[in-house]
Amino acid sequence: MSDSKEVSRDEQVGLAELLGRGYVFSEKCPSRELLKHVTSRWGVLVLVALLAGTHRFSDLRRKIGGISEKMLAQTLQWLEHDGFVRRTAYPVVPPHVDYDLTPLGIEVARHVEQLVHWIEENLATILGAKPSA
Repeated sequence: MSDSKEVSRDEQVGLAELLGRGYVFSEKCPSRELLKHVTSRWGVLVLVALLAGTHRFSDLRRKIGGISEKMLAQTLQWLEHDGFVRRTAYPVVPPHVDYDLTPLGIEVARHVEQLVHWIEENLATILGAKPSA
């Protein structure tokens, strides 16, 4: 028999904070906002695209088919704010801005890249498992 008592959700959040980790199931956990940015359709594609190296805004827009200029700008801002993307602006005319991944961005991009690869490798199976309309 175990003498350990059951831990409440509030105690888990407190413990998670003490350990320096998030508790994604808590509605107040800041990890949810990060998860939203990293796992959004555009967040995933930007992170994986930047794994190939530094890109200019226009290069990313061409590489990521279907993304609007507004959505790309917003996604890059989120990922920059989260510490995953580095924006380097050069004082030239016309403006020249490069985007690349920070060390933390490389780490998270490698994780989402694995998910992308899994989806691509299993796409036929996934589509075949969908119920018919």
